[in-house]
Amino acid sequence: MTGLRRLALISVHTSPLSQPGTGDAGGMNVYVWQTARRLAQRGIEVEIFTRATSSSDSPIVPAAPGVLVRHVEAGPFDGLDKRDLPGQLCAFSANVLRAEAAQAPGYYDLIHSHYWLSGQVGWLARDRWRVPLVHTAHTLAAVKNASLAGGDTAEPMGRVIGEQQVVAEADRLIANTRTEADELVDFYDADPDKIDIVAPGVDLDCYTPGPRAAARAALGLVDQAVYVTFVGRIQPLKAPDVLLAAMAPLIRADPTGRLRLLIVGGPSGSGLARPTALVDLAARLGVGDRVDFRPPQPPADLVQVYRASNLVAVPSFSESFGLVAIEAQACGVPVIAADVGGLGVAVVDGVSGRLVAGHDVDLWTGELADLLADPVRLDRYGAAAVAHAREFSWEHTTDALLASYDAAMGDFPPGPTRRAPLGRRARNWLRTRPRMAG
Repeated sequence: MTGLRRLALISVHTSPLSQPGTGDAGGMNVYVWQTARRLAQRGIEVEIFTRATSSSDSPIVPAAPGVLVRHVEAGPFDGLDKRDLPGQLCAFSANVLRAEAAQAPGYYDLIHSHYWLSGQVGWLARDRWRVPLVHTAHTLAAVKNASLAGGDTAEPMGRVIGEQQVVAEADRLIANTRTEADELVDFYDADPDKIDIVAPGVDLDCYTPGPRAAARAALGLVDQAVYVTFVGRIQPLKAPDVLLAAMAPLIRADPTGRLRLLIVGGPSGSGLARPTALVDLAARLGVGDRVDFRPPQPPADLVQVYRASNLVAVPSFSESFGLVAIEAQACGVPVIAADVGGLGVAVVDGVSGRLVAGHDVDLWTGELADLLADPVRLDRYGAAAVAHAREFSWEHTTDALLASYDAAMGDFPPGPTRRAPLGRRARNWLRTRPRMAG
């Protein structure tokens, strides 16, 4: 290891202390928190910079041994959507630089930024502190826009350009899968030689198989029911409406009345505009009495959600990886998922679950019907899922991150930055995107 003592980890728009499944909190929160803790356990001091969203946020929170969370004031505490945050990057950056300026020179050895907003801050801090910048995108605007959910809002051109700038400036890029690495090259013309593929992990001490009946009793669920479960933010990108529409005819046709849909999560992103849309849809489809809506759950309770399920569905239009799929499988539950992004790595088709090509509701209904009619196959998939999930651990993720950090520090300072143009597919999207009126 090339002398990494203290890491500045930047996560502008969402805090690792927030509950995943609420607001903009999701898999990225889990990733940041789990890797920060394990890096600290390896003897590296980790300081996480995130935007303060409440006047009660302490400026500095010792979140775990060796991990500090710094709440940075940038704009009003309440009322700012993620899309409003580019206008607060100057304030956020200024306060990050001030925090470093209060320390002895050379206080931080490396910066790891998460999401493009953080990458913009990290780019500035990298040049000011003269330390390498490692960047993880988590999601890419050009990729999301290429597979946009019906009725969803396209990511703005400013984000596409901002991501391009970060891709060109970062010293190393972390991709969750080979697919994401190829997307960085194809959409953003990234240098393949500076991309490291680092798969996210799962907390294998927390997410383990357990008795289904006990989990259902703990959650107050119907013991003899058959539950298909969705866990995630309620927004078009995650496609819970596709799952609900696909399940509705199966629920209505079920003569036993045992088939249920369990939805765990809160409105997020463009879903905030219609927070009751999914509940209203269930009522219109005539299945409201057999759809159980629950708020986001902390890990100790989320384990019980997975254990209580017969099948977990991840129908997203875009996923850089899909932590829900790995968490469910670690609990011994098979997964049916859209064959997009990293879900093709997270789920082994025909072994630990099923991958569905596309988001046609009738196709999903057929795939769900086939699986639910074959409990022996579900049990076989569930057993294989546990073994598959054990290939992904946060310890493995941390090992790979440290190797990337080592490469970034070993190659620093870099040569002149290659000011890459937008990748071909991003240029095509910009040419063909719908023009906004006015």
